[in-house]
Amino acid sequence: MVPFSFGGHDLYALPQGALFWPARRALLVADLHFEKASWFASRGQMLPPYDSIATLADLTALVAATGATETWCLGDSFHDSAGCERLPARAQEMLRALTEATRWTWITGNHDPAILDRCGGEVVDEAVVDGLVLRHEAMPAETRPELSGHFHPKLRLRVRGKLVSRRCFVGTGTKLILPAFGSLTGGLDVDHPEIVRATGRGAEALVPVEQRLLRFPIAA
Repeated sequence: MVPFSFGGHDLYALPQGALFWPARRALLVADLHFEKASWFASRGQMLPPYDSIATLADLTALVAATGATETWCLGDSFHDSAGCERLPARAQEMLRALTEATRWTWITGNHDPAILDRCGGEVVDEAVVDGLVLRHEAMPAETRPELSGHFHPKLRLRVRGKLVSRRCFVGTGTKLILPAFGSLTGGLDVDHPEIVRATGRGAEALVPVEQRLLRFPIAA
């Protein structure tokens, strides 16, 4: 975990693509996209049906490692409105164990605005928590400190002649976009016009590695 400050709060960036908020003992993740593989399979593109279990295993490990008592999911937690119904029995057991172990809040996203049963937890469109706005997609006009997801940001770099891509956070003084946490998610390059539009000028790609937060300026 790499400590840094945002919006007047001390946070930790985790290399798995999550945030930990120690003052609240809160874990924040974005874009889990449960049951993405089964959605594609229903349309004829067969993918290994293990994405939800893999994502839940990673999430369970992080909750245990951080000692989180709150969990905030910043939208697109399910890949579609029927995703929760398609969760395998084992995945439902894992998810219910998590929603019962912590104070769990689902923030709605564009993929999952109308899911009724989410195996526990509270559902909200967005929230303001100790001065931080939590929502799915960043609003360019928002001036308050804002945490969001939606864009699945990734940083591409050429290292020793090889092109390396890894998920990253994107931050400014008032905006912090989390990478996708789901095991079966693609991503947008950090300099994609939609990310630049959402953050404005002065954004950086933030990559937590070995107790350091590497910062890469993003050209507008």
